[in-house]
Amino acid sequence: MKVSNVNTHNIRAAIELGCRTMSNVFNADDNDIPFFGSEVLPNPRLSFSMVHSESHVPGRHLNALLNAEDAAGVSISEEVIEKHAAAAFFSYSGPVPLPMNRDRVDGPIENFNDHNVREGMHALYALVKYRNSDMAREVAESSIEFILDAWDPTNGWDREGITKNHGIRWTRETTFITGIGRAIGPLVKYYRATGSGKALELASLLAEKATSEFFLPDGSYDREKFGVHTHSTTCVMSSLAQLADLTGDAALLERVRAFADNGLWEIRDELGWVIESSADDVPPDKGEGNNTGDIVETDLILGRHGYPGYYQDAERILRGHLLPSQLRDVDFVPKPANPADEDGLRRVRERHLGAFGFPAPYGHRPLGLERVSFNMDIVGGVVGTLCEVLREGVVKGPDGVRVNLLLDQDTPDARVEAGTSSGRVSVTTRHAAPLWIRLARWADRASLQVRGAEDYRFLGDYLLVAQPEPGKPISLEYPAARTDIVLAHRTRNIRTVLEGDAVVAMENFGADLTFFDLLD
Repeated sequence: MKVSNVNTHNIRAAIELGCRTMSNVFNADDNDIPFFGSEVLPNPRLSFSMVHSESHVPGRHLNALLNAEDAAGVSISEEVIEKHAAAAFFSYSGPVPLPMNRDRVDGPIENFNDHNVREGMHALYALVKYRNSDMAREVAESSIEFILDAWDPTNGWDREGITKNHGIRWTRETTFITGIGRAIGPLVKYYRATGSGKALELASLLAEKATSEFFLPDGSYDREKFGVHTHSTTCVMSSLAQLADLTGDAALLERVRAFADNGLWEIRDELGWVIESSADDVPPDKGEGNNTGDIVETDLILGRHGYPGYYQDAERILRGHLLPSQLRDVDFVPKPANPADEDGLRRVRERHLGAFGFPAPYGHRPLGLERVSFNMDIVGGVVGTLCEVLREGVVKGPDGVRVNLLLDQDTPDARVEAGTSSGRVSVTTRHAAPLWIRLARWADRASLQVRGAEDYRFLGDYLLVAQPEPGKPISLEYPAARTDIVLAHRTRNIRTVLEGDAVVAMENFGADLTFFDLLD
């Protein structure tokens, strides 16, 4: 079965649909704490997690929803924001100012996993920046001070002291990368929003450890040191890029670039799919949308700092994998029996519409997996990425207006209308400033036709129109190159045909719930 696959070049449409998902995740049987776990096959349901429900999901969703409101103008119900905020504050209501969880729905807040510090800070930063929440600022500052006192780069957490003094329970072992190292990104965002010196201090301390022990000059990936949870690796990579962007640290940005060009390719493919776990015994085609989103965010920062080839990588990832993987067709999801009228079994199909999850490059169901799931945190991670795509897609700066991504966008600076395969793009600028339109690297400039501008020239990766007329469309048309590529996965090669940066056909080996036409 091939599922519906539309609007794979329209970022705003994907954001709106994802916001709908995040607005329907609250468990009416648990004081509206959001669900974490989800499954659409074979046993459709939404479920509680003793590790991630209140400490994890609200942060992902508040970051995404409030950024969608800001970057895309999406209307978000204040009730939805308040419910996620209440869940986030609930997670910080335990014995220490850290995001924590319960063992069971009716249990006390007592479980801590430092993996979730990132998500807790995402919730607090978003509430401070977009809702000016004094409570969020107070909790964030208290949490940062606690971490600076209870953790150090050499010895890690003072687990014995924290447990003895506060009685919390530690759940799951983590490496630095799968644990506290993940928090660098939201600390950077919190600093941008507040100017908190302590937040910058902690982010810098974490980044120093990350670059001295993990993200090394050769850009290598050491699975045993990093840990097998690949989203942690990719989110620390994007976090380091955010810090380098904030501080103007060229050496740190080069460290990120070295990893993106080398070690990252041990866990990603040409379309930006990333294996969900790098352990030996995992399904070889099971990916995760969060991981892919982190690559896109890193690409955007590298592109902004003078490496436009990364914009090309981001666009291919968006068109060829990330946007196609959004769940837009839910007709295949069965309605579960619900004799006890549990909220986790109500409207499961409708509540998953717009989700992102654990796709293979070819479809929602990786080969060999009976279970198909879309854990509810992932939609927040991907929608947050798509908001950054909107912000970077069209940028006005001192050198004019730059169209960096050839995707449908309508911004205060320009309107961009793109085709499904990016062989045609129309740009209408709103300023009498120089207009720069990035060209796909595969585009044949000899056959490229420009309409709406008489005076233009090619400079590097861009077409420059020095004196565009505001309100007048400038269109570019060129053949969308047809390219055969092979996605090299652990147990199989996946032949794929691209038209421009969009997939038109792909091998699927008889898999179900596929995204693309079958390549025979």
